[in-house]
Formats: sequence, structure tokens, C-alpha cells
Amino acid sequence: FPPQFSGLLGTVYRRGNLSFTRDGNSLISPVGNRISLFDLKNNKCETFPLATRLNIVCVGLSPDGSLAILIDEEGAALLVSLIGKCVIHQFYFHKPVHSVSFSPDGKKFVITKDNVALMYHAPGKKREFNAFVLDKTYYGPYDETTCIDWTDDSKCFAIGSKDMSTWVFGAERWANLIYYALGGHKDIIVACFFEENSLDLYTISQDAALCVWQCDTELDGLKPMPRKDAAKENSAAKNDEEFIEESKGEEIRGKANPNEQETRNKVKYSRVAKYFFNKEGDFNNLTSAAYHKKTHLLVTGFASGIFHLHELPDFNLIHSLSISDQRIASISINCTGDWIAFGCSGLGQLLVWEWQSESYVLKQQGHFNSMVSLAYSPDGQYIATGGEDGKVKVWNTSSSFCFVTFTEHTSGVTAVSFTSNGYVILSASLDGTVRAFDLHRYRNFRTFTSPRPSQFSCLAVDSSGEIVSAGSQDSFEIFIWSMQSGRLLDVLSGHEGPISSLSFNPMKCVLASASWDKTVKLWDMLDSWRTKETLILNSDVLVVAFRPDGHELAVAALNGQITFWDHENAVQTGSIEGRHDLQMGRKELDKITAKQAAKGKSFTTLCYSADGQSILAGGLSKFVCIYNVKEQILIKKFEISCNFSLDAMEEYLDRRKMTEFGSMALFDEGGGGEDAVAIPLPGVKRGDMSYRHFKPEIRVTCLRFSPTGRSWAATTTEGLLIYSLDSGLIFDPFDLDIDVTPSNIRKKLHQKEYTVAIIMAFKLNEKKLIQEVIEAVPSNEVDVVCSSLPDLYVEKTLEFLASAFETSCHLEFYLIWAHKLLMLHGQKLKTRSVKLLPVIQFLQKSIQRHFEDVSKLCEWNIYNIKYALAISKQRGMKRLAEETSVDEADLDSDSDYLM
Repeated sequence: FPPQFSGLLGTVYRRGNLSFTRDGNSLISPVGNRISLFDLKNNKCETFPLATRLNIVCVGLSPDGSLAILIDEEGAALLVSLIGKCVIHQFYFHKPVHSVSFSPDGKKFVITKDNVALMYHAPGKKREFNAFVLDKTYYGPYDETTCIDWTDDSKCFAIGSKDMSTWVFGAERWANLIYYALGGHKDIIVACFFEENSLDLYTISQDAALCVWQCDTELDGLKPMPRKDAAKENSAAKNDEEFIEESKGEEIRGKANPNEQETRNKVKYSRVAKYFFNKEGDFNNLTSAAYHKKTHLLVTGFASGIFHLHELPDFNLIHSLSISDQRIASISINCTGDWIAFGCSGLGQLLVWEWQSESYVLKQQGHFNSMVSLAYSPDGQYIATGGEDGKVKVWNTSSSFCFVTFTEHTSGVTAVSFTSNGYVILSASLDGTVRAFDLHRYRNFRTFTSPRPSQFSCLAVDSSGEIVSAGSQDSFEIFIWSMQSGRLLDVLSGHEGPISSLSFNPMKCVLASASWDKTVKLWDMLDSWRTKETLILNSDVLVVAFRPDGHELAVAALNGQITFWDHENAVQTGSIEGRHDLQMGRKELDKITAKQAAKGKSFTTLCYSADGQSILAGGLSKFVCIYNVKEQILIKKFEISCNFSLDAMEEYLDRRKMTEFGSMALFDEGGGGEDAVAIPLPGVKRGDMSYRHFKPEIRVTCLRFSPTGRSWAATTTEGLLIYSLDSGLIFDPFDLDIDVTPSNIRKKLHQKEYTVAIIMAFKLNEKKLIQEVIEAVPSNEVDVVCSSLPDLYVEKTLEFLASAFETSCHLEFYLIWAHKLLMLHGQKLKTRSVKLLPVIQFLQKSIQRHFEDVSKLCEWNIYNIKYALAISKQRGMKRLAEETSVDEADLDSDSDYLM
């Protein structure tokens, strides 16, 4: 069964609005065309296995927390179940949408596009033919609408606009509420908020001004409009307007300047205060805001990376802090008002801040530029990534969080690697250094350099972790260092072109080096680094990889071929013509078709699977190919992205975008989307005129298989994608016959025939049933059952134990099973160590994680016990001192009496 998309690491926020879930413990963040759910209580992150066609710009959550509406750059929407993590409905709004918001009662939702607001009936619990039914269309603003906020009882909502006005509309028709514009601002309205259980309103504009609007009517004072009057207005509105391609529902129009007669005995707004954030004049561009109604807390973010916390309505400043020097794109406050989430799209940064204790709940940031390389730790628990921003980040595969970032490199990182013990990460960089980082103390403890400055393009570490090698792309040399001393041991010369790839044989002291000079050289470490063999190819060699057992070498060349070699005898054993499988896309500015462009493309990264039977290959394309090595055929192609916000995604260009002067993509109006700089009048010097809109090109820069054999990872333009085997939902019987049924298995259990029951359960291969059978075996019988298990089922039991450790609470019971199986069948398992290595590493990873958790708990308990003992000892000494002082006082009184 092929691996399924499991998670997206390395990208925590792209653009769009952040949203807290109903309980306030989780945060939903848009990451490109997907969404990630950050569980802040359990410190875990999960990316949903669904995607929109373009980058997501706005997310709306239903009040009960079960549904979400995701809308992309072109206005295509997905209705998503947050419980089932699946798409329920698709809808197209025809034009870009600026914001979406559900009503607090969950019955309606409003979206803003162009200069209108559209109110839809929210999808209900029952089945519907169309989930999005348009109820009303609200007209009023002259320019694009920007933001929405609802009153607590869902009777009214306010929308802000780029024409510097704010409008209050009714979800139903109210007799005493007429719709007119609230002015008072000199710039675009960024946010508008109702006060709790009130029609009082706060409006905030981009020039950092806050207006406080007081309403003369309470929410209860709104009077329903008689049905006859409402029917007249509806018919008049329908006669005035021609129908366009989509139904508008009931049309409601507001007036910017109603006359006195129309406003008599109606709801009136009056501006009672106006405040300015930038009194010092340090910053003036307000970009985002959020308001918590219960605590009256207003949070505002600025283009300079500063944010303010104010208490309303008195506008008292609580905090003023800076996150970075980049624009704060989105702010969200959780339901309790304790946690504030900030998203910076420029840096790809996501922060959750607890404002009362002034501490971070979450602080995550991806690579500023694209990721270039990755490496799995030997136990598969961690992934190290290197990026063009010069940073090395280490990610936890179970939580999907980055827990350490090394910033010592001054230029792009080209390769990263773990040593065999898993506690040291090595990275090569274009700054001319190879650095070793310690995962115990989180420091750079070794820096390897060459006699003359060289740009290192690749890196390899031998299986012992003692020898470090790096290839240069300018001097065509390979440098060898000792990990222990940090000294340069040797410089290997012989290649006549830049070194593109290095790989150590896992089983022997042999180094393979690939170069653009169309050769692969094999260097023998035990024979004074002499060239053992030179393999000559027809094209420039881009990447080389050894099979995990060390008996085969895979080489990818510039002509698109993957060749397999028996390196001992220097004989080619097979080849794969992979150029057609790569299936390139056409870039927006390409003059030639994708088919023609693909002729010059090739695989740039290779990786064997943990068992060595398959090979993964990727390059400058949206596809990753997995081939069977023995049969030399394509097994599956994985499409790593369907995000058309990236370049080179489409096979054919849209002819509507082509003009006689060239592609419309050549037109650049000073940026796009939220970061756009409006083209000003001559002489106006506001905004960054150097900003340009660009589309990153889709590519796969590095592929690695997990040592556990359960997953593989790819560094791409989107981030770090992980694909894993999800066997929980698959019925996969093994050696099944007619008598193997759940009832028969339970009958054998009742008869205490445990070994037979286990074998039958594995034949049926249902995880819950296997767990039930194994947990039914008494702990004193485990030894007997383990000794009588056939060899084939020993492997299956070990694999089950490794996966069960991830979720089960019966830690000691499963440890007994693992211990007995390894002790009784250790010798037999050793003979098949190469085949069983992924299973054993998977087991080790699971046990290691529990060991770390339990050891932390024990250390904490020891500390608490010591603390309690110290307190009791101190109290005992105090009590003893008090008693001795009392006794002395009694003795003194007795002596006085005797005298």
C-alpha cells in the first residue's frame, strides 16, 4: 500500500488569518494551500490531508468548531469538516474574497468581495443539495470591503471598506435601523469591532487611528420590520437591478448620506472619541487588529513588527513590544483572552504569546528561503534541514515542531547529515565551512575548513562517525577530516569538474564521489585513499547513493538516466530512463512547451528505501517517482503539490494570458496581494517601490527515507513534506484461511491457547484484534508464548510492538514482550539483520521516546521528594530548636524557684 501524505513541517504560516478553535487550546494556521492545526496544550502539530488550488487567504470557523470555510486567492472555497478532516463541499465565489465570518449563533456566514457583503445560510447538520445558499446581498461601500464583525446576538454585523467608511447592516430587516456610512477616518479600514452585548462600535484604520462610536439604541431596542414593508422593498430592489451570472438573493442597499427625515426615530451613531497610536511618529502603517470583548483587550499589529495591547474604551496602553522587523499580517485572541497569536508572512513566523505572564506559548519559524537538504536521525525521531538562509533546523517527527535552530553559517547550507550515534549533526555550506553541532548541549563544537577557501556543495560521514568528507564546487577537490581532532587528514584530487555528490558505503570504508566530469570515483579509505575504481558515464553526474546493504550503487546523470552499478566489479547492472516520468511543468515566461523543456531535465536527488528494494527520485518537478530496483519499473508517482500559486505547475499555458507583446505575467504593478504598493502620484515617496511580485518555482531539492522504513520525507518549495504508511484503515490479511475469524480467535483465547490465537490474529491482520489477543496473555505466560512463536510471526510481533508503543499505556507489559522476543530469538534475528533493521529501529525509536518521557518524570519526582525531605528536615530542626529553647526556659525558671 502506498504511503499517504502525513504532515508538512518547516512551514508554519504563509498568509491569511489565524483562528483559534472553540476551546482556545488549538490554533489553525494557513500554510500555503493547506491548513495546520497546532495543539498548544499537547505540543503537537498536524497538517490536514486536503488542499485548495491556490494559496489560502481567509479561514472562517463555525462557532461549534466542527466546520471551516477555506477560501483561496481566486475565490474558490472548500467547506471542511475539522472532525473528519475531509472536504464536504466546494464553491466558487467568482472573485477574490477579503474576509469570511460565521455569525455567533452559527446560522449564517458573511463574506466580503468587491464592494459588497454576501450573507449565506450556514451549512446545517442535515444533508443538503447545496451547502452554500445565498440569503442577502448588501450594497453600500464604493470601494472594496475589508473586514467583518458580528454582534453577540447575531442581529447585526459591521463591515469596513477601503473607501474609509464603516457600515452596520442587519442580518434581518429592522424597522429602526437604516444603513448609512460611518466616516471619521482618513485611510483604509483595517478592522471594526462591536462592544460586548451592544451596538457600540470601534473602527481602526491603516493610518493608526481608532474611532469610538456610541449607539443610542440597545440591541433589545431593534424593532422588527412589518412583513408588508419588507416585501415592498424587496420587489423594488429586484426591479431596479439586472440579474448577473449568479443569484444575488435579497438585495439590500445602504445610503451614504441619508436625509434628516429618513434618520428620524432611527438608530443613531455618534463618535465619542478618536485616538491615535503613533503619537511619537515612529510607525504609521497599522496592518492587523484583534479585540477580545469580555476583557476589553485590543491588540494591534504594525508593518514595523511592533504590536500594542490597549484596554478599551479608555485606550490605556498595557504593552508595546516588537516581534521582528517584518509586517504583522494576522492577529487572533483565544476565547479566554490569555493567548494572542501573531503571524508574520514575510518571515513565515508564528508566535503565540501569553500576555499576562509575558511568555511564549509557541514560537516557530520556517526557513526564510527554500530548504535545500534534509537528514533523518538513525532512530527516525528527528529530521535536520538546511536552507539557503544559512540555518540548520532540527524537527521532531512526532510533534512536527522545530526545537533547535543553529545560525552559525554565514551562507546557504548545501548538505546536512547525522552521525551514526544520532547526537551530532554535520552541515556543509557555501561559506567554506563544515560545522558539527552537538544535540546534547545545542552548540557548534567543531568547525572544519579547507586550506584555501572553498564552497562546499556536498557532504558525507562514514558509518563510524569518525571520518567527515566534503566536496568542493570550485576547486574540484574532496576534503577529509577527523571528527575527533578536527584536523584535515587528506585532500583527494582527480576530478576535473565540480563535485556534485558524495556517499559512504554503509558496510565498507569506501567513498563514492560524483562529478560534472562524467565520472564516479570510488576511494578506498584503508588503502591510503587511493582511487579504487572510476565509473565512466555518458553525461554529467548529479547524485550518487549506496544501497543500505552496500552492495549496489545508484547514479543519476544529467541525461535523465538512473544507472545501477555493482561497484565491486565495476559492472553496470541496470538503468532506468526517467526523463519522461519527471513530467515537467511549463513556467509562465517559458518560450517553449513543457514537453520540449523536459528533454533537458533530470533527477537531482536519489534515495534508497530502508529495505533497498525501491528507489525514490525527484528533481525540478512536482512529481516524486518511486521505482522497483530489481524490475526497473515505475511503481508510483507522488504529486507533491497541487498549488497553482507556484510556478511550473501547469503543463499548458492559458492562452488568454498571452498577448501579442508576450505573457501577461511580465506585467508587474509593484507587488501583489496584501504586500502590494499602490503606484503613487509623482513625488510621493511612500511604500517600498523595490518590492516585486514573484512566483516561486516548484521543485524537490532532497529526498530521504526514514530508517524505520515507515515514512519518507522531501524538501520542496512548499516546505518539508512527510509521507507515511497509514495501515490503520486498511484490511490487509496474511495467509488467511476459512477458519480464521474473530469468534474463533476469541474461542482459542478462552481455551488459553495463546500462541495459536496470536498466529490467527496476525493472519487476519486487524490491529485492534492483535492488541486484544496480546494483552490477554498473562505476563507470566509471555516467556512460554514467545519461545513457541514461529520465526515469521516473531518479526510480525516485533513490528506490532513498535507501533503499539506509540499509543499504549501498558508500557511494562510490552517491554516484557520485546525483551523476551529479543532474548529468545536474538541469534536467528541477527542472521536476517539487514531485512529486519527498519523494524528494530522503529522499535528502538518508540522505546527511546518513552524512556525520555519517563526519565523526565522521574527526575521531576526525585526533585520534588528531595524538596519535601529538605522542607520536613528544616521544619524538624526548627521544632527541635523551639523545644530546646522551651526546656532551657523551664530549667531557668526551676533554678530561680530553688534559689
